[in-house]
Amino acid sequence: MEQNKEPIQPQVIQQFSKYLESNALRLTSERRNILEQVFAYDDHFRADDLLMRMRQNGYTASRATIYRTLPLLVKSGLLTEVIDAQKQSHYEHIHSRQEHAHLICLRCSSIIEFESPEIDALQEEVCETHRFKPVKYRNEILGYCVECQKDGI
Repeated sequence: MEQNKEPIQPQVIQQFSKYLESNALRLTSERRNILEQVFAYDDHFRADDLLMRMRQNGYTASRATIYRTLPLLVKSGLLTEVIDAQKQSHYEHIHSRQEHAHLICLRCSSIIEFESPEIDALQEEVCETHRFKPVKYRNEILGYCVECQKDGI
């Protein structure tokens, strides 16, 4: 997982602050540190990956604080959660990212991202046909990656 060298954008902090305020919560220094470290990821990560990275970077956030903050970031619209075949949560930040879908390996839990304008168009068409107002699309295909297929799966 590569680290993003750019500082966190002010609108990201503002979006999270507004969400927290609307739920009678504060943007504590621990939550802000977690937010900054989350946006240092360019790829999917698990809560324990984040905890390890924070400790390596000299932060003292507890596992409990991370596990409580990640769902807040999801609800605020800054993170998306992908659950792998072993029911483990993986996260990725969604600020300024293109809509994409995931291929999730049932054996090794690898996550492969892909974009498909055809799938996007079909989703929009289905919503239009049913006069349904979408808020979020979530596309995941479960199966076996090429490496696991080589092992006889």
